[in-house]
Amino acid sequence: MAYEQKKNAPFALTKPSNDENPLFPVFLKLEQLRTLIVGGGAVGLEKLTAILRNSPKAAIELVAPVVNEEILAFTERHPNLLIRQREFQASDLEGKDIVLVATDDPALNKEVRDQAKARKILTNVADTPVICDFYLGSIVQKGSLKLAISTNGKSPTVAKRVKEVLNDTFPDETEQLLANLTRIRARLTGDFAEKVKQLDKITNRLVEKEESKKNSTLRSALAIGGLSLVAVAVNHFIKKR
Repeated sequence: MAYEQKKNAPFALTKPSNDENPLFPVFLKLEQLRTLIVGGGAVGLEKLTAILRNSPKAAIELVAPVVNEEILAFTERHPNLLIRQREFQASDLEGKDIVLVATDDPALNKEVRDQAKARKILTNVADTPVICDFYLGSIVQKGSLKLAISTNGKSPTVAKRVKEVLNDTFPDETEQLLANLTRIRARLTGDFAEKVKQLDKITNRLVEKEESKKNSTLRSALAIGGLSLVAVAVNHFIKKR
């Protein structure tokens, strides 16, 4: 259900349309959780790579009778990765917070999912969105800025294309911009509302809408230009302080 604010009531529930994405986006501190991956082939490698790329210190246990050599190589760089080369056992679920099922055996995938669900463990089953509790989104990252893209499981290909566009849109200087804004925030005076007002003024160009510009290439160029102008303004502000 979605929340809609109305005049005579603080909040009212409205039914989301079929075109909406009801998924709740959240960023997890996987180093504080225990993750299980079942499957040691290409899909297992894909899931493992996605996790370690974003959370290098994640505590992961991977179970599979046959394990991809590339997966085995990860253990040299990630001491928190434990690999068990054997068949899945129900005891593998003990103490786990998240499970990713990535085998080519539909019956095994369902078995793992059912046992995990019985233990109230959040589970993702590769290529079977209807029985997933969550999906892994396409990730765009420039330094500390991280964006997750979801199509509600409908089209990973579209998510991938959006990721490519955003990767090209945000400049490599994004991390420096964020660092500068952090420094500015620490130097701002006044109450909370005044600080927000000043930061909004500085970052306004990041959210300006060019509604009259419909060409996607031009929109990307404008976004890059706007971000560059903000970076210049931030640097100028710092030098003046």
